Amino acid sequence: MPVRLSANCYGKSEVRLTKVIRKGPHHELMEFAIDIELTGDFAESYTKGDNRKIIATDSMKNTVYVLAKEREFKSPEEFALVLAKHFPYTYEQVLVATVGIRQTAWSRIGVDGIPHDHAFVSAGLELHTAVATEIRGKNATLSGGVTNLLVLKTTNSAFKGFVSDRYRTLKDADDRIFATSVTATWDFEVSQADFLSVYDRIRKAMLEVFATHTSLAVQETMYEMGNAALAAAPEISRISLRLPNKHRLPINLVPFGLENNNEIFVWTDEPYGEISATIERE
Repeated sequence: MPVRLSANCYGKSEVRLTKVIRKGPHHELMEFAIDIELTGDFAESYTKGDNRKIIATDSMKNTVYVLAKEREFKSPEEFALVLAKHFPYTYEQVLVATVGIRQTAWSRIGVDGIPHDHAFVSAGLELHTAVATEIRGKNATLSGGVTNLLVLKTTNSAFKGFVSDRYRTLKDADDRIFATSVTATWDFEVSQADFLSVYDRIRKAMLEVFATHTSLAVQETMYEMGNAALAAAPEISRISLRLPNKHRLPINLVPFGLENNNEIFVWTDEPYGEISATIERE
């Protein structure tokens, strides 16, 4: 039976990088997990076992460390661009390079109210993300983002008026806990920007909406968060959000002779509602 190789790509995933920038006693810290994927003229490795055009994935890993030493950058977006541009313009057999980076959050430890120069504490599960794609001869595309941004509010959230049929058991809720883990990605209209400022402005705008918006549905709050992000960052053209429900379910205390006035809940991981949307400029 005749067959053909219709597509191929390969790369290195979860390359871990910690970079310390030493400015006297004051140190900057960045920690990244990096994925690299290459597409190009590699077909004969698949069809004939000819590896002469293959860049070993171990070499990709080493490239991360060499360029991290040789190049200056302040954000995952900047370093993603550095890596994505490197491969197509270093190796003629590489047509496309896609680099994804997830940055772990660290905060300075406060000592007597002053941020310490070189001591840090984990800022939680939140990750600052970036993806850069370079196609040789074309402009790079770049996105930034955030994931694992855990948020919760204990009131000003409702959900009612939804479809009622034989499958419905969920009651209307005028006042419920709203908890979610925000994942957002945004596309840059520009290749050069203060990426850390963009991240901070978008994050701040989304959190303020989440906190202050009286929600009639996760969908409505999501739309307002995206709208606020676009207003806060003219450098981006669109934003995609994913807000899964992190349910807090009220416990029935009647069997114990008690009334539950929206105070006692159990949190659950699954199953959960999955809500997503993309908001972009007209």
